[in-house]
Amino acid sequence: MSEKNKAVVIKFIKAFSDGDAETAKACLAADAQTVAKGFGKLSGPRPYALIVATTAAFKDTIPTGLQPEFLTVTAEGDRVAVEFEGHATLANGESYCNQYCMVFTLANGLIRNVNEYYCTILADEKILPLLEGVEAQRPARLAE
Repeated sequence: MSEKNKAVVIKFIKAFSDGDAETAKACLAADAQTVAKGFGKLSGPRPYALIVATTAAFKDTIPTGLQPEFLTVTAEGDRVAVEFEGHATLANGESYCNQYCMVFTLANGLIRNVNEYYCTILADEKILPLLEGVEAQRPARLAE
């Protein structure tokens, strides 16, 4: 099961980074959510619909794709942890390079939860201005 879960997670990360919402949807459970940890403006939960909308928006926001460089992929049962670096050029021509650790929980071969750890300051500075329309759909965070 762990190898299959790894494959689903890698497929999702590649789809997300390329703005391929249809492939990303195929990896997600209907009740999936991501939670960007930290205290930046992009931190907080995103339900399924917003995960898909953000993925679709990345096609225009990051036209080169995030180009993930996978460093480690570790799986145990229904949990997969992935460390990777993203190297991209944003739609506005700026370079965007960030480091990520994502911890996925899967059920029945689909992603149910993702805890995301990355530099939220960099993401707020570079990505947020390009995602304003999508981010407006996100429910308010509890601890503002």
